[in-house]
Formats: sequence, structure tokens, C-alpha cells
Amino acid sequence: MAEQSFDVVIIGGGPGGYVAAIRAAQLGLKAACIEMRGKLGGTCLNVGCIPSKALLESSHLYEEAAHDFDAHGIAMDALRLDLARMMTRKDKVVEGLTGGIEMLFRKHKVAYLKGRGALAGKGRVRFTSADGKSEEIAAGNVIIATGSEVMPLSGVEIDEKRIVSSTGALALPAVPKSMVVIGGGYIGLEMGTVWRRLGAEVTVVEFLDRIVPGMDGEIARQMQRSLAKQGIKFRLGTRVTAAKASKSGVELTLEPAKGGDQESLAAEVVLVSIGRRPFTAGLGLEDAGVALDERGRIKVDRAFRTAAPGVFAVGDVIAGPMLAHKAMDEGAACAEIIAGQKPHINYDAIPGVVYTWPEAASVGRTEEELKAAGIEYRVGKFPFAATPRARTSGGSTEGFVKLLADAKTDRLLGAHIIGPDAGTLIHEIVLALEFSASAQDVALVCHAHPTLNEAVKEAALAVAGHPLHI
Repeated sequence: MAEQSFDVVIIGGGPGGYVAAIRAAQLGLKAACIEMRGKLGGTCLNVGCIPSKALLESSHLYEEAAHDFDAHGIAMDALRLDLARMMTRKDKVVEGLTGGIEMLFRKHKVAYLKGRGALAGKGRVRFTSADGKSEEIAAGNVIIATGSEVMPLSGVEIDEKRIVSSTGALALPAVPKSMVVIGGGYIGLEMGTVWRRLGAEVTVVEFLDRIVPGMDGEIARQMQRSLAKQGIKFRLGTRVTAAKASKSGVELTLEPAKGGDQESLAAEVVLVSIGRRPFTAGLGLEDAGVALDERGRIKVDRAFRTAAPGVFAVGDVIAGPMLAHKAMDEGAACAEIIAGQKPHINYDAIPGVVYTWPEAASVGRTEEELKAAGIEYRVGKFPFAATPRARTSGGSTEGFVKLLADAKTDRLLGAHIIGPDAGTLIHEIVLALEFSASAQDVALVCHAHPTLNEAVKEAALAVAGHPLHI
């Protein structure tokens, strides 16, 4: 059999990898993508972003039917949860999207190799198929896009039954009576929200003294208040030191993060969600001369080049936020660089979204970051309660839009939104940041009425001290 040869071989078929493969093929490069999962889309599509959003949407509708429809004159006298059907819908959404990526590979003539890939010397990749057969592939360039894996917690062993990762939390066979979520970040809050809506008593245990670290502090405080009103309990500044699972549940041992007496906390299910780490095992990085940083991430330059000639890396395996859309942009940019183009990614304009209700979204600098950098800034805020569209929707008036602008130039530096559809609204400011717009630029744009986007315009007006509707 003739040796396979490609211009670009991508190891990893997640958001960064499959986008890199498609973009490379569009640019006329012969591309192959190696994926060990057996399905394209990586963690995000298979056991992350997509299935979690499917369950968030289903559970949100269930809660609305149980508590909010009556105010609209819609009576729900015999509401019933069919968890199995909800899970089936989630699985169908995932299957449709993974199949869609395979279709795109066929359309663009990307070779899809199911198995494991590893560096095997200059211009070589070792491919081991699912049935164990191994061969070497010639590669003009290699892109490592293997993503990340669940961060383990010392003293807590994940069994995906009683003590679960986000993967197990997406496939529980029944609604637990109680759940403890270890970690107050994006993933933990979203999955805790799903199961709280469906009937579980949820407690979030967070080592730090706040949730969603990295987000603007005011947004984090509002989010905690909102989730607490919905029934989620919080234990902040608390460390989990041990977990003992039994057939009926889990007993956790807790202690104050700053030291103190231990105590116990019991739950039927425990979700470990303290973050993720780069997946770099078994890739032959050391032998190839690929360097890692102190956090186990692959070191790259601005063109995604590693220390090994012809080897690139994108997505969760390199520095930066572990976000699917960041990986996608990097994958496309990396392919373009290999093809001789000169793309650019503005890392100051990458949004982050927490898909709870209300949603929270951020882009650019936080107040804490601006203060630490000694940058003078002005704040413009506007509440959704004063927005007609939010009031007509019902149940979606909580939260606000917050814009941060340079005090001297009025250039927008950051935006932080908590409220209905925050993840959609934030993109108006993402675009504004990309084009170095001022708060006044946004304020002068005519926004349709009645829309939620009017809150963005009003917040921009508030930067200069003259919002119209408060």
C-alpha cells in the first residue's frame, strides 16, 4: 500500500481541528484530520457546549411551563417531566451536528482518519486506527488540536455514577434529590442550573470567595444573587478534601479554604467541575522537541508555531481561554498561515458567555483589570427592567448592561451583560471593540424599538451621563 501523504495533518477533530481541516482544504491544501473519539466535534459538540445547551433549553422551558406560563394566561394543569425523551432530544441534536461535520469533510475532500495520532519525527505522523493497526503518514505540516480534559481533584475519584464529571452530568438516568457541584465556573453553574430546574437541590462549593472568576465582579455578584433566588445554595471560600461514595450517595469532607474545622456534606450526586487541562498525553511531544509551559500547555509563537519545525498548535492545548470559538478562529487562522496568508486574531475581543438564566456575557476588560492597570475609565449601565421588550417578555427583566470606556478617549474597553439573551447582545460590543469604537459611536446607532438591544444603546448613552429612559 502506498504511503499516505498530506500537506496538513490535524491531530484532533474538535472545534479547532475540524475548522483548521476545512479551511486548509478550502485553500487548496490536501488535508487529513485524525480523531480518536469516533465522532467529530470534540468535547464541545459531543459532551460539552452543545449537549449542555440542549439540556439548558429543555430545562428552561420546563421551568417556564411550571412557573411562568400562568402569568401569560397559559394553564399547565398536568405538567410532567419525561427525562428520557429530553435526553433523546439532546442526543439527536448532537448526532445531527457531528454528522454535519462529516458531510463538510466529504464536501471539501478532507480525509477523516478515525484513531490516534502522534508525532513521529520531522514530517511524519504515526496514525493508529481504531482496530489497532499503525502506519506512518507523511505530513508537510502538523496542527495539534487535541483540546482539553477534565481537571481531576485530589481526594475525589470520579466514577461517572455518583461522582461525575460534566460528561456524566449530561447523562444522569434520573433527577437526583440532591447534587453538590464542586466549582463555581461556567460549566458547574450551567449543569447545576439544569438539574436544579428539574428538581434537584443544588449546592455549589467554590474554593474562591466568588463565582465565575475572571468575569467582572459586579456581574458575578448579580449572578450569585439571581441563582440563589432560584434555589441554588453557595458555599464559597470552601475546599473539598475528600469524597466517599456509596450506593445511596456521596459524603464530602469540607474545610474553609483559609484553614479551619472540617465538616461533612452529603449529596446523592456530586459533580466535579474545577476546570480543564490541556490534553497532550501520548502525542510524542517531548521526542519531537515541542515545549510546554508551566501549566502543561504547548508553547507557540504568534503564528501558532511550536519549537518543532512544521508543527503548530491551536485551541485548548495553548494559552488563552478554553473556548470553542477561540479554537475555531485559531484553527482557521493557522491553516491560512500555512497557506501563506497573514490572518489576525484580536484576543481582546473574544467574548465569554454563561448560559444560565439570566445569561451572563463579557468581552474586553473588567473593572478589576482596569483598576489594576491604573487606567481611568467611565461606566455606563442600564437595567433591563427599564427596557420595554424585556417587560413584554415577562420574567426577563433581571440584570443590566454595563459598558466600560476610556475616560479620556471614550474608546470602549469592555462590556459586561447579565440578563436575557446576553450571549447574543454582547456581539454588538464585540464588533465595536474590533473596530475600536467609542461609547458615543454605539450611542449614535439607531436601535430598533422595542428590542433588548436598546439596553446596549442606553448603557452607551449612560457612559456620557445622559441615558434617556432612566
